[in-house]
Amino acid sequence: MASMATDTQREVTVYLRVRRYNPEKDRKPWWGEYTLDGVSPTDTVLDLLHQVKWRIDGTLALRRSCAHGVCGSDTMRINGANALACKTLVARLSNGGDEVRIQVEPMLGLPVIKDLIVDMEPFFAHYREVMPYFVNDSPPPADGRERLQSPADRARFDDTTKCILCAACTTSCPSFWADGRYQGPAAFVQAHRFIYDSRDEAYEERLKIVADQFGVWRCRTIFNCTNACPRDIEVTKAIGDLKLSITSGKV
Repeated sequence: MASMATDTQREVTVYLRVRRYNPEKDRKPWWGEYTLDGVSPTDTVLDLLHQVKWRIDGTLALRRSCAHGVCGSDTMRINGANALACKTLVARLSNGGDEVRIQVEPMLGLPVIKDLIVDMEPFFAHYREVMPYFVNDSPPPADGRERLQSPADRARFDDTTKCILCAACTTSCPSFWADGRYQGPAAFVQAHRFIYDSRDEAYEERLKIVADQFGVWRCRTIFNCTNACPRDIEVTKAIGDLKLSITSGKV
């Protein structure tokens, strides 16, 4: 325990490489390189980007909001893998030495607006396609209570309620990189959440949507999405559930 405490208290030097691009003046992306001394291993990548923006180069552009892994707005590629900058500790990227090299890029598959900021509209367009809202036109219970659901029925879609729409799964998917018309893992997670809700009445319509030409059948089951999810959602399993329901005609 003492060695672990000492390890987190020591300071390291971080060589931070950030992919920069300002469409107003840059013909192509370039790499900004920054040396940050006195960094704690418990600092996050978001902390490092704040140091650059607030103390070195105020033109650096990035998205962040809550900084606690809830809003999902600071997803980016960190050392080649999608992650939330606010949840990625320097210690996780270190090999135990006094120097740490970190490379940060915007998510792939979405247009870059500036530096680490991407245009999320294509992502949210696919999100809206799957009708991500509760549909039930039946009269509510006569006693005025809520529509009841058994614990077993709730458990069927519990995992997919955890999605924070960070786009980490969708923008880690080669099928989405190849063709932006692919609805993508995040859209399927949202569809799953409502299709398997026993109180919802639009499951047939949603299954038809995700069975589209650019729906679940373009998934190649390589698990990039599951590995990228910061909420540990079993994304690939959820997509498999949808495929099974489409072929069987049952939920």
